[in-house]
Amino acid sequence: MARTQDHPGEQAASDPIRLLAIRESALSVDEVFRAVGDDAAGGIALFVGTVRNHDSGQDVGALGYSCHPSAEDELRRVAEKVVADFPVRGLAAVHRVGELEVGDLAVVVAVACPHRAEAFAACRKLIDDLKHEVPIWKHQRFSDGTEEWVGAC
Repeated sequence: MARTQDHPGEQAASDPIRLLAIRESALSVDEVFRAVGDDAAGGIALFVGTVRNHDSGQDVGALGYSCHPSAEDELRRVAEKVVADFPVRGLAAVHRVGELEVGDLAVVVAVACPHRAEAFAACRKLIDDLKHEVPIWKHQRFSDGTEEWVGAC
């Protein structure tokens, strides 16, 4: 019997790192979810980061992300470390660059593991390390005319 494309286990492969990208186009939660599917995984943890309308008590009017040319290589290094530290069956991470609006998806990551506790821990490690180690910078412009770079130091 043939499987449908909607079955998350369909894309199981020997390399658990299934999708890594930094994109200027809109992100898809469904694409990331489908990428990590594996029949041996009992848990899939997914994190979606969105652009919020405030930061540190200020109203955010506009926001842009930019990255260093090495960002995708660094993203792969972070993903490989998560795979080495957890029993990952599938991993995917995509981050947006360019100008975004409030409510837009900025980052989507997912990890599939044999059990939920492992999936939660691996997903948290993936997003935390991505935010701390991958050279992606956020330029926030506030409604009062001030602006701030985040992660550029």
